[in-house]
Amino acid sequence: MPASPPLVQAQQIVKRFGALAANDHVDLTVAAGEIHALLGENGAGKSTLVKMLYGLLQPDAGRILWQGAPVVLHGPREARRLGIGMVFQHFSLFEAMTVAENVALALDGDAPLPQVAERLAETSRAYGLPLDPRREVWQLSVGERQRVEIVRCLMQDPRLLILDEPTSVLTPQEAEGLFATLAKIRAEGRAVLYISHKLEEVRRICEAATILRHGKVVARCDPRAESAASLARMMVGSTVLGVKHEPTAPRGKVRLAVAGLSLPPAEAHGVALRDVSLALHGGEVLGIAGVAGNGQDELFAALSGERLAPRAEAVLLDGRPVGRQGINARRRLGAAFVPEERLGHAAAPRFPLSENALLSGHAAGEFLAGGLVRRGRLLGYVDEVTRVFDLRKGSRDPEARALSGGNLQKFTVGREILRNPDVLVVAQPTWGVDAGAARRIRQALLDLAAEGAAVLAISQDLDELLEIADRIAVMFHGRLSAPLPVQGLTQESLGLLMGGSGFPAEDAA
Repeated sequence: MPASPPLVQAQQIVKRFGALAANDHVDLTVAAGEIHALLGENGAGKSTLVKMLYGLLQPDAGRILWQGAPVVLHGPREARRLGIGMVFQHFSLFEAMTVAENVALALDGDAPLPQVAERLAETSRAYGLPLDPRREVWQLSVGERQRVEIVRCLMQDPRLLILDEPTSVLTPQEAEGLFATLAKIRAEGRAVLYISHKLEEVRRICEAATILRHGKVVARCDPRAESAASLARMMVGSTVLGVKHEPTAPRGKVRLAVAGLSLPPAEAHGVALRDVSLALHGGEVLGIAGVAGNGQDELFAALSGERLAPRAEAVLLDGRPVGRQGINARRRLGAAFVPEERLGHAAAPRFPLSENALLSGHAAGEFLAGGLVRRGRLLGYVDEVTRVFDLRKGSRDPEARALSGGNLQKFTVGREILRNPDVLVVAQPTWGVDAGAARRIRQALLDLAAEGAAVLAISQDLDELLEIADRIAVMFHGRLSAPLPVQGLTQESLGLLMGGSGFPAEDAA
């Protein structure tokens, strides 16, 4: 009896954007009942490939086979009807709507909402992803929102589930729950195409991997038989070294201080900051951990000056009260800021990189002379960021939206680090970047601190914080825990703090 064909195959796929070959004769084969990793550096072509598998893009050459038969996918609806589902890295949920209403919007047909809610509850129970269909999305934790995305996808009965960085916003405990769900999906004969830069989890849950570099397939392997270092080496083409960091006690003067800062939510679904205090010393990296949605965005806004504090003395930069001063005033005093949302907050999508550099650098007068923009200096600065942080781009000064997510991340972080600020506040510094780029960014943060700057890094990546931080504090329901020295901390102990352990009982309720 002949063997069944693979569930999905991409054969000699070519996709070009101008002169850039995003996919250069790529082959991919995923079998039913398999969790298959798709790995590669930022800009390697992973997103382009899965967008073609989901019908968002069309290949310029090559073909896609579904269960051995060629198919042409003109859009996501056709892909879903065929049996392909995708959960994107960035959520696409309406916060003011209930879980059931969000799910109903994505389902074909016009089933009554009570029927959708019943199916949702059954599916969430069956896969160990508990959800209350009646709750509004703004009330959910980030982990619960991830469950909504996955359950919504599973209710479309996919044979192939594409997951893009699914654990980037989860606590270790939530990630364990996801892995159990994926094991159940695989046992049902479904396939998972798994994109992640967390190579240890790839080794743990995936039995096959296809590795892209510069748009081409450079390796296929069983990741369980590889080390994280060998996988990274295949992705990058050379050995990826760890960062050089010896955690120390605070050794410089206090450069950034927050004293008893309380702020009401900026909008209806925001989080109130409650009596937040911290002291950040020159020469140290202070990590802020926490499940997203516990006040990290609000803390960043208060530190950057996007939201003003009730008292000037609530925020101090090198001893100067700046709580009532805006972001440009704080930049003039030597501070720099990298927000989490890279496209729209950290960078204007339709502006070239040079103008985006001007947006955050003009306050300190770096790119102005006599009221005029120094265009040559701006372009030279973009060139320097490109060189130091290895930006992959199609032209010297493209629009921000033309960069892949990881390359835009390298730009927005590198743009601020190369200013050599006295204080740097950065949110999710390596979100969505590959192992080599993550190492480059983390080492740059450590080097900046070694020169006497104070670095505050807000991150949901506990491995990252344990690698670069001298002390780590946790945000929970708008409160900030006392910072703890990184020595002796583990992912598990931080995960418990992130879940509310050690905070007042009324917060954990």
